[in-house]
Amino acid sequence: MTSRVFVGLSLIPQCSPPAPKLRRAGALATGQAGGVERKKVFVGLSGGVDSAVSAALLKQQGHSVVGCFIKIWQPEFIECTWREDRLDAMRVAAALGIPFREVDFSDEYKREVVDSMVADYARGITPNPDVLCNRAIKFGHFFKWAWAEGADSIATGHYARALYERLRKSFILKRGKDSNKDQSYFLWQLGEQELSRTLFPIGDLKKREVRVLARKLGLPNAGKPDSQGLCFVGDVSMDEFLARFISVTPGDVLDMAGRTIGTHKGAALYTVGQRHGFTTKTSSGEGAHYVVSVDIPTNAITVSPDRSDAAQKEVSMREVNWIGDEPSFPLEAMVQARYRETPVSANLHYDGKTMRVIFTDPHIVSPGQSLVVYLGERCLGGGVIQIVNS
Repeated sequence: MTSRVFVGLSLIPQCSPPAPKLRRAGALATGQAGGVERKKVFVGLSGGVDSAVSAALLKQQGHSVVGCFIKIWQPEFIECTWREDRLDAMRVAAALGIPFREVDFSDEYKREVVDSMVADYARGITPNPDVLCNRAIKFGHFFKWAWAEGADSIATGHYARALYERLRKSFILKRGKDSNKDQSYFLWQLGEQELSRTLFPIGDLKKREVRVLARKLGLPNAGKPDSQGLCFVGDVSMDEFLARFISVTPGDVLDMAGRTIGTHKGAALYTVGQRHGFTTKTSSGEGAHYVVSVDIPTNAITVSPDRSDAAQKEVSMREVNWIGDEPSFPLEAMVQARYRETPVSANLHYDGKTMRVIFTDPHIVSPGQSLVVYLGERCLGGGVIQIVNS
């Protein structure tokens, strides 16, 4: 039986021995996965090459693919490329000979991603809009819309892998094969319900292989550059964007002793570890200063020339999500606080109320960031950082 696949917006998957047998979710066509038969799949067409190749691979596998473009909010004062992206998505659909659909989640995106992000910055914490978008839009509203339209699965152009663990009869999330493009960090809030019904067709490929495939398949966007940054921010800086929504005024830059040594543009615009965007009246030989803390009520930031002063030995996590069964504690694992950073070792402790993370070596993190937990290539889940102490 031929399954049907719909392609939508791609804004962007180790166990202890004995190793369980794994099966790639993306390899499934009409078979069974966890007892669920796959018949229809909606994939994400963003206009970029990753989602285009994802759609092409699924069609090659015999699926009936439908391309869906998700329109998101953009401010009137910023020029965004969504119209060009939509046109590219339509061209890809035409080249592949698949139907094309568009769904508008502008209001939902503004309310659940942009407004949430702005509110966090106003409170002095640093959110991750890509994580918010995955949770609220791609695996929230789009996911639900897909099922209402009769889909059995969705698919996106994320560099990640969802695999079915036969021994435990559950799905797990693993890093994408391309370590430079891996996007599992942004997917830590997914659950088994989403993973069991999501395909990541390029998760086992490297970016250069995706580009080669796009050219071989004659896709019209094969040479399109990768998107950079957030569409709704455009070419302006995040500071300029936030200043449109948050009332910011210049304030004092303090040293570790509480003395005023400079000025900044507004405390809400800074994050822990930042080393630019403020001025200090110190000797030229002292070098760069790093933001150690942000105090919104007093509109002040504290900085230090010693980068280690910005590091934390321990943090707690809120909004914790485990993909599959909750692990046993204490847990020794690798954790990642930023998308591109190298994971660091830590011990996780849970007393039934608070999830504490103790870094092996002090690490620079900022409240509001996602802290994602890994065992080898497997993403166990994660949480949102809350600072405990230095």
